[in-house]
Amino acid sequence: MRTAEGRRILVTGVAGELAGQLVARLEADDRIDYVAGMDVREPAGLVRTEFIRADLRNPLVAKVIESTRVDTVVHLAVTAEPGSAGGRTRMKELNVIGTMQLLGAAQKSPHLRRMVVKSTTAVYGSSSADPALFREDSAPDSAPRAGYAKDAVEVEGYARGFGRRRPDATLTILRFANFIGPTIDSPLTRYFALPVVPIVLGYDPRVQLVHVDDAVSVLERAIAEDHPGIYNVAGPGILYLSQAVRMSGRPMVPVPLPLLSPLAGAARRLGRLDVSPEQLRFLLYGRVGELTRLRTVFGYEPKHSTADAFREFLDERITPLLDRSQIDRAERELGEALTRAAGSLAGTGS
Repeated sequence: MRTAEGRRILVTGVAGELAGQLVARLEADDRIDYVAGMDVREPAGLVRTEFIRADLRNPLVAKVIESTRVDTVVHLAVTAEPGSAGGRTRMKELNVIGTMQLLGAAQKSPHLRRMVVKSTTAVYGSSSADPALFREDSAPDSAPRAGYAKDAVEVEGYARGFGRRRPDATLTILRFANFIGPTIDSPLTRYFALPVVPIVLGYDPRVQLVHVDDAVSVLERAIAEDHPGIYNVAGPGILYLSQAVRMSGRPMVPVPLPLLSPLAGAARRLGRLDVSPEQLRFLLYGRVGELTRLRTVFGYEPKHSTADAFREFLDERITPLLDRSQIDRAERELGEALTRAAGSLAGTGS
């Protein structure tokens, strides 16, 4: 098993939150000789990391890998938000074409010994026929057909192709659940920060989260040690969506399913929430990955459960608008109003 001693590391997407926290830890590790960070945006706070301004879609990437003589590439430059990427087309180019260029360049490097790729449990999709727990070898009932989840499926496919062509290099694919933490800004964290949180009437999906500190620790271990294969990464346990909303102290408004897409479209146009179609499916059906392989093969036990990670996020970022009694009363009154409305409609139709 290789250690971090004398290592040379390249981190893509270094301006992102996850990459920034990882690089800070790598800089503090004096066993690592060299750290480079690649992105089109320059991050703040780098100490001994060499920043390389480059677009992964540019053939220049091959020269970067050759000239820096890195032995490990950590690929974190995969984005889930079309708005921040400049639109869905550009997002797909950055995610898929960028990954192809990076892996093609890395494949030719004689110095490369380890490739770590960030993926997502969204590759399993979300549907009513999902198993209780997705194992890493699970075949989804409804494979993602669009958006970030489909990009992640393609990224994994190219990564596995790299693994076949470079069997001498350790390939680790990490399927992270939704990130949560005091500093994380994502469609999900913005959803829980809405003044009124919509949920779909008749649906209460299971939510699984991973604390950003656990995510960074898993990445550190994947860099320092040989852990070939694919691993789900999340905090133990789940929260039901309704439970999470109540914990946030936000009033919860049930929305009929036919109104979900128009409501999401309006939120995107107003700049309040950039929610993709696969994220809407997640709000219907949820998704939970099994962690046995992470614990027994990878050898990592998450320090934060899903519930604990969510509570920390709430404590640091969310100010409750209502106390629990007010929420219960508002939900009860809304339920009674919906019941009366349903009865009225039934009477009219008889």
